[in-house]
Amino acid sequence: MQVFMLSKPQPLSGHCSSHVTMNEVKASLRDLEQRFILFRQQQFIFIAALDRTRENAHDKTRPVSTIAQVQNYLDHYCNNTTDRRILSMFLDLCRDMSQFCDKLQELNPYSCSPHDVLEKCKVLLSCNNDMTNLRAKYPHDEVNHLSCEESKNHYGAVISLLPIVLDYIKDGIGIIERAQYEAVRNNRCEMQRTAFSK
Repeated sequence: MQVFMLSKPQPLSGHCSSHVTMNEVKASLRDLEQRFILFRQQQFIFIAALDRTRENAHDKTRPVSTIAQVQNYLDHYCNNTTDRRILSMFLDLCRDMSQFCDKLQELNPYSCSPHDVLEKCKVLLSCNNDMTNLRAKYPHDEVNHLSCEESKNHYGAVISLLPIVLDYIKDGIGIIERAQYEAVRNNRCEMQRTAFSK
């Protein structure tokens, strides 16, 4: 099952003009969550793939700090099918989450502030964003499953990315739902005031 594919984003107006419903959004979110759970269950395979490709690239001293770095390992230093599969799985999730954020922003005309959680997602998911200091905290335990401090330093950021982004996406959906509820309520109140004034 794939998340919905996107057309070129349209200019945002003062109201929601998207044909995507919240039910479709939530179905796509569930799909992303299921794919993330499957990826998280293979964290050790992902770390092993990064370890091998970093060694092939003679890049063992540098932490994995950007999505572009993972893409480079996949494109140039990946020598087996298992490593290609898990690195591709990570990169596909990054791409689809970024596209999902674009679609959510179409639902919310007030979501373009740099402080907006969806904008934060898009920054985190940009190819060259430096996520060196990114760490997922409780209740996420991905970092705790890394075997030693050296491993946490090298891989703590890259394995923290997806759970943090998913949390931001859920927050963004909650904000959109509340805004839509308020808009409907305000519209009803306005209709009632208009009816009483006649």
